Amino acid sequence: MIRYPLASSTWDESERTAVEKVLDSGMYTMGRYTSQFEVEFSGYVGNKFGIMVNSGSSANLLAVAALFYKKNGALKAGNEVIVPAVSWATTYYPLYQYGLKLKFVDIDRHTLNYDLVALKEAVTEHTRMIMIVNLLGNPNDFHSIKQIVGNRNIVLLEDNCESLGAEYDGKQTGTFGVMGTFSFFFSHHMSTMEGGMITTDDEELYHILLSLRAHGWTRNLPRENHVCGTKSDDPFDESYHFVLPGYNVRPMEINSAIGLEQLNKLPEFLRVRRENAALFQHRLKDHPLFMIQKEIGMSSWFGFSLLLKSEAPFDRKKVITHLQQNGIECRPIVAGNFTRNEVVKRFDYEIHGNIENAEYIHRHGFFVGNHHYDINEQISGLCRVLNQLEQGGSS
Repeated sequence: MIRYPLASSTWDESERTAVEKVLDSGMYTMGRYTSQFEVEFSGYVGNKFGIMVNSGSSANLLAVAALFYKKNGALKAGNEVIVPAVSWATTYYPLYQYGLKLKFVDIDRHTLNYDLVALKEAVTEHTRMIMIVNLLGNPNDFHSIKQIVGNRNIVLLEDNCESLGAEYDGKQTGTFGVMGTFSFFFSHHMSTMEGGMITTDDEELYHILLSLRAHGWTRNLPRENHVCGTKSDDPFDESYHFVLPGYNVRPMEINSAIGLEQLNKLPEFLRVRRENAALFQHRLKDHPLFMIQKEIGMSSWFGFSLLLKSEAPFDRKKVITHLQQNGIECRPIVAGNFTRNEVVKRFDYEIHGNIENAEYIHRHGFFVGNHHYDINEQISGLCRVLNQLEQGGSS
């Protein structure tokens, strides 16, 4: 029996009612609920424009693609992009799919985000973009990153799929780069079944994204736009007018209607997650065998990471086995050191210096869940199980 699950449903009767409203309307793909959700979500995070898609992964794909179709300063195949060595697969895949060269940089063992010394060393005159990933709800140090970039023409793109609601210096994460991406998958801060969002203040990118999302056509563009200039006034002529090599990653109206209900609940979800995190930090901040994530800014606490210290008398496998036997679900810290995966042989990439922290996390790290409800009992149970390991001696 699972006593401490990794994720849980955030839905109640309001989401069921939202689904029924869509079914009754007869309009199941992008319609008024999608438009409303885009406006309300982008307003919530503090950007001008929002583009709803079918997943956070698709959000990353479209965000990267859009940068290739800007009229000025567009990315080109072969350009160098800096990426953290620890992240999810679809942080990297769009970069490979568009022919960019990935430069993997180590992360900080405490924050799980960029090692700022390594990042500063990695940025050169060849760097065209930095992919910033806020891991497990924790903001990056954006002040330091912007100092590193300085006046250089480097695009900042923010993968905020795990960190909705996090803040740095009073500003929401996902709004520090030219675009930010968000995920509404089941286990995330709010859920729309599947779903994702891109937000931006750049109107040209917004128009490019509108076209790319639906086949690369002009149908969803305003009459005056940055993609084709001026659209015809004849809707028949614009029905199948293709201008960009796009995709079909449109959301369903059901996703968007649910998103509106979830967005109303999000502030309370975040408040409770932070209360749970305060308890977790209090109980485990000085643990003799485990290290927890150091908060930067104000984390939205996607989950709680634990990193086995080098002096521990047992290995991670024993910890995971013991947790599972006691009904505590856990996972690796995202994908660990991503360069360990066979898929990277298909990339054009290099590893900057050594990535010893990413490797340490790969071998010794894991995380447990956080939830939108009080998990005092689950955290207490986790502490008891970890203490049993500490008292049990070596494996």
